[in-house]
Amino acid sequence: MRNVILDCDPGHDDAISIIIAASDVSDLNILGITTVAGNVEVEKNTVNALKISELLDLDVPVVQGARRPLVKKSEIAPEIHGETGMDGPVLKDPEISALDGHAVDFIIDQVMQSDEAVTLVPTGPLTNIAMALIKEPRIIENIDEIVLMGGGTFGNWTPAAEFNIFVDAEAAKVVYESGVPVTMFGLDVTHQVIATQDIIQRVGNIDNKIAEFVKELLIFFGETYKNHFGFNGGPIHDACTTMYLLKPELFKTEYLNVTIETKGEYSYGMTVVDTLSVTGREPNTNVALGVDQEAFWSLFEEILKSYSGGSDNE
Repeated sequence: MRNVILDCDPGHDDAISIIIAASDVSDLNILGITTVAGNVEVEKNTVNALKISELLDLDVPVVQGARRPLVKKSEIAPEIHGETGMDGPVLKDPEISALDGHAVDFIIDQVMQSDEAVTLVPTGPLTNIAMALIKEPRIIENIDEIVLMGGGTFGNWTPAAEFNIFVDAEAAKVVYESGVPVTMFGLDVTHQVIATQDIIQRVGNIDNKIAEFVKELLIFFGETYKNHFGFNGGPIHDACTTMYLLKPELFKTEYLNVTIETKGEYSYGMTVVDTLSVTGREPNTNVALGVDQEAFWSLFEEILKSYSGGSDNE
């Protein structure tokens, strides 16, 4: 089993990513879930992570992390994810609690103590990951890969920058320049996995509480994307990371050079992807650019059906 730490800011698509990783179809060993300020404030993201863990009966540590980016002020996206960060479905307040301590220290401890290499899976701003790399560079030796959602050759928060990278571009720069293998799921590929009404119907045909929860997530997320971007559904961005870890052959990737823009007036937070190798800089990032959409959604259905054994509806 592959050891993973899910670093996230749940978040509709973060929630779905956790559901994928925790399913019976998955061979991922989740060492913990760490939270970061991103979609909303970190405290709300932590509550959401606890709610999801409780819904799934997932017995792994949840640890709260950075409240703000490394340098700049926080920027959140309640207009996309709602005031709670996970508006739409209603879950009861969690009875479980986050582990004491800070996510950065948890990441360092888990990586340093693990007998097997650890894969970090950040699906929010990269603040926790960068801080861990800065505080204890020795973890690099035992990180197998960083599989992240962020960036792209275009933006969704500014014309040039995707939200996760824009929120903390300085942290992203640390991560991309760390020497750790990075696989990037940016908007080029995540906008190819849009949960249209047909997909929502397919999810709705699965008779268990997890599929019902996902359906409600997709309905809310789809409405916000329709209202803000004119999309015909919500792209489940973050789910690409864990789907890749389960079945990498779903995706087409290219090994390219990616640099992070931290100084541009209009391009701050841009992931500058050298698709034509014009810079002469060495490739440093496995960039996802394509996906087998039908195979993706078929596996997604299989994952949700795997929860039927613990359904309230059966």
